[in-house]
Amino acid sequence: MNPHARPHGPQVANDIEHVRALPRVEIAEARPDSAAKLEVHNGPVTFAMEVTYNPNACPYVVLGGQITGGICGAPWDITGGFIGDTLRLDARRAGQGPCATTLTVVGEFQSPSAYRGTYGLNGRRRRSSTRRCTTADAL
Repeated sequence: MNPHARPHGPQVANDIEHVRALPRVEIAEARPDSAAKLEVHNGPVTFAMEVTYNPNACPYVVLGGQITGGICGAPWDITGGFIGDTLRLDARRAGQGPCATTLTVVGEFQSPSAYRGTYGLNGRRRRSSTRRCTTADAL
Protein backbone atom coordinates (compact mmCIF):
# COMPACT_ATOMS: atom_id res chain seq x y z
CA MET A 1 0.00 0.00 0.00
CA ASN A 2 1.30 3.46 -0.91
CA PRO A 3 1.91 5.43 2.35
CA HIS A 4 1.31 8.71 0.46
CA ALA A 5 -2.03 7.68 -1.04
CA ARG A 6 -5.12 9.47 0.22
CA PRO A 7 -7.44 7.22 2.21
CA HIS A 8 -10.88 6.56 0.76
CA GLY A 9 -13.91 4.33 1.10
CA PRO A 10 -14.00 1.95 4.08
CA GLN A 11 -10.63 3.17 5.39
CA VAL A 12 -12.00 6.70 5.86
CA ALA A 13 -15.14 5.35 7.56
CA ASN A 14 -12.98 3.28 9.95
CA ASP A 15 -10.79 6.31 10.75
CA ILE A 16 -13.85 8.47 11.47
CA GLU A 17 -15.33 5.81 13.77
CA HIS A 18 -11.97 5.52 15.56
CA VAL A 19 -11.89 9.29 16.20
CA ARG A 20 -15.50 9.27 17.41
CA ALA A 21 -14.65 6.47 19.86
CA LEU A 22 -11.80 8.43 21.50
CA PRO A 23 -12.60 9.78 24.97
CA ARG A 24 -13.78 13.39 24.95
CA VAL A 25 -11.74 15.91 26.89
CA GLU A 26 -13.15 19.16 28.16
CA ILE A 27 -11.16 21.93 26.50
CA ALA A 28 -11.78 24.18 29.50
CA GLU A 29 -9.57 21.91 31.61
CA ALA A 30 -6.43 22.59 29.61
CA ARG A 31 -6.68 26.11 28.27
CA PRO A 32 -5.14 29.23 29.68
CA ASP A 33 -7.10 32.41 29.06
CA SER A 34 -5.69 35.74 27.93
CA ALA A 35 -7.52 39.00 27.37
CA ALA A 36 -7.43 41.81 24.83
CA LYS A 37 -9.31 45.08 24.46
CA LEU A 38 -10.57 45.95 20.99
CA GLU A 39 -12.61 48.83 19.59
CA VAL A 40 -14.77 49.14 16.50
CA HIS A 41 -14.95 52.70 15.18
CA ASN A 42 -18.00 53.62 13.11
CA GLY A 43 -17.85 57.38 12.64
CA PRO A 44 -18.51 58.99 16.03
CA VAL A 45 -19.61 55.68 17.59
CA THR A 46 -17.17 53.26 19.24
CA PHE A 47 -17.96 49.70 20.28
CA ALA A 48 -15.66 48.79 23.18
CA MET A 49 -14.87 45.08 23.45
CA GLU A 50 -13.10 42.93 26.00
CA VAL A 51 -12.19 39.57 24.48
CA THR A 52 -10.95 36.43 26.23
CA TYR A 53 -8.96 34.10 23.96
CA ASN A 54 -6.72 31.05 23.96
CA PRO A 55 -3.16 32.15 23.05
CA ASN A 56 -2.06 28.56 22.44
CA ALA A 57 -4.19 28.16 19.30
CA CYS A 58 -3.42 29.66 15.91
CA PRO A 59 -5.43 31.59 14.99
CA TYR A 60 -6.32 32.56 18.56
CA VAL A 61 -9.65 31.02 19.55
CA VAL A 62 -12.07 33.50 21.14
CA LEU A 63 -13.52 32.01 24.31
CA GLY A 64 -15.84 34.84 25.33
CA GLY A 65 -16.00 38.45 26.34
CA GLN A 66 -18.31 41.43 26.15
CA ILE A 67 -19.11 44.37 23.88
CA THR A 68 -20.14 47.51 25.73
CA GLY A 69 -21.24 50.99 24.79
CA GLY A 70 -21.89 52.52 21.42
CA ILE A 71 -24.17 49.78 20.14
CA CYS A 72 -27.90 49.31 20.63
CA GLY A 73 -28.75 46.66 23.19
CA ALA A 74 -25.39 46.75 24.97
CA PRO A 75 -23.96 44.82 26.60
CA TRP A 76 -23.44 41.97 24.13
CA ASP A 77 -21.90 38.65 25.19
CA ILE A 78 -19.16 37.47 22.83
CA THR A 79 -19.87 33.80 22.20
CA GLY A 80 -16.94 32.80 19.98
CA GLY A 81 -14.73 33.56 17.03
CA PHE A 82 -11.04 33.82 16.23
CA ILE A 83 -8.24 36.39 15.96
CA GLY A 84 -5.39 35.94 13.48
CA ASP A 85 -4.72 37.23 9.96
CA THR A 86 -8.47 37.64 9.89
CA LEU A 87 -10.83 38.32 12.77
CA ARG A 88 -14.32 37.08 13.54
CA LEU A 89 -16.30 37.77 16.68
CA ASP A 90 -19.81 36.42 17.24
CA ALA A 91 -21.99 37.96 19.92
CA ARG A 92 -25.49 37.71 21.35
CA ARG A 93 -27.35 40.68 22.84
CA ALA A 94 -27.50 40.54 26.64
CA GLY A 95 -28.99 44.02 27.09
CA GLN A 96 -32.50 45.36 26.59
CA GLY A 97 -34.03 47.15 23.63
CA PRO A 98 -35.57 46.58 20.21
CA CYS A 99 -32.24 45.70 18.66
CA ALA A 100 -30.92 42.73 16.76
CA THR A 101 -30.22 39.59 18.76
CA THR A 102 -26.92 38.58 17.12
CA LEU A 103 -23.87 40.48 15.92
CA THR A 104 -20.88 39.33 13.88
CA VAL A 105 -17.73 41.42 13.44
CA VAL A 106 -15.29 40.38 10.71
CA GLY A 107 -12.02 41.95 9.63
CA GLU A 108 -8.68 41.53 7.94
CA PHE A 109 -5.43 42.47 9.65
CA GLN A 110 -3.93 45.82 8.63
CA SER A 111 -0.55 47.02 9.81
CA PRO A 112 -0.05 48.58 12.34
CA SER A 113 -2.22 46.66 14.81
CA ALA A 114 -5.65 47.13 13.24
CA TYR A 115 -8.36 45.17 11.45
CA ARG A 116 -10.39 46.61 8.61
CA GLY A 117 -13.75 45.00 8.15
CA THR A 118 -17.45 45.16 8.72
CA TYR A 119 -20.16 43.89 11.01
CA GLY A 120 -23.56 42.32 10.56
CA LEU A 121 -26.68 42.10 12.65
CA ASN A 122 -28.89 38.99 12.71
CA GLY A 123 -26.73 37.36 10.04
CA ARG A 124 -26.88 40.25 7.58
CA ARG A 125 -23.87 42.27 6.50
CA ARG A 126 -24.14 46.04 6.69
CA ARG A 127 -23.99 47.61 3.22
CA SER A 128 -20.98 49.75 2.36
CA SER A 129 -19.78 49.52 5.91
CA THR A 130 -16.05 49.46 6.18
CA ARG A 131 -15.13 49.60 9.84
CA ARG A 132 -11.81 49.90 11.50
CA CYS A 133 -11.37 47.65 14.47
CA THR A 134 -8.26 48.68 16.35
CA THR A 135 -6.55 46.91 19.20
CA ALA A 136 -6.09 48.84 22.39
CA ASP A 137 -3.90 46.06 23.76
CA ALA A 138 -1.62 44.18 21.37
CA LEU A 139 -2.20 40.44 21.33
